[in-house]
Amino acid sequence: MTPFLSLAQTNHTELGWLSSKLLGVTLTSAEWVLWVLVILSVLSIAIMLERTVYFARHRLPDSEALAVRLARGEYDVARKAIEGKTGMEAAIIREALASADQGADTVEQVIASTLSRERPQYERFLSYLGTLGNNAPFIGLFGTVLGIIKAFNDLGKMNAQGGGGAMQQTVMAGISEALVATAVGLAVAIPAVVAFNVFNRQLKTLTSRANALGYALVGSMRAERPASSTATAARAAEAR
Repeated sequence: MTPFLSLAQTNHTELGWLSSKLLGVTLTSAEWVLWVLVILSVLSIAIMLERTVYFARHRLPDSEALAVRLARGEYDVARKAIEGKTGMEAAIIREALASADQGADTVEQVIASTLSRERPQYERFLSYLGTLGNNAPFIGLFGTVLGIIKAFNDLGKMNAQGGGGAMQQTVMAGISEALVATAVGLAVAIPAVVAFNVFNRQLKTLTSRANALGYALVGSMRAERPASSTATAARAAEAR
């Protein structure tokens, strides 16, 4: 007789009080673990859809061309391009142009402030996907362990009752059912991890594009200042 069978045949009264209580809890069905995973999976799918729509609606499709226009000093064109637009890029251009009269240094601070304000809106719910991707396999493994404990407990009872050939079938059926929890845990975790990485990559791209727009505007403002100063000095020299 294997050690596992010997352990399974041990009467609950021979165990300690705490061991008996914990064993009684673990012998319950592991189906609730599957329901937990299903609920978590539904929530993750809802978050993926919501984030996909949010990222699609809160971005500028022509930010590269707009950066070129800002670098050329075509501010009126930029204002028209962001009318009715939402998102990090549009907010940075709108706030920066609104404070353009205060100088390039002030615009830089406004851009940094706007970026810090808008970024959390894109990061919302992403921590849930990351946490689920990291922990869903462990939740599934927990269900598998519960199922295996129950399978060996049933095996011990059947062996004590002289179940004979039905013992092997009972153990195999119990273990196969328990392994379903691990498979479901992996099935929940993999899409969550993929979505988490995809959204983080999109956020990095949006942040880079927003910074490029800000740099283009600040560079244009600083290029105009020396030019205007040179023109003023030339006029003063001619007046003399």
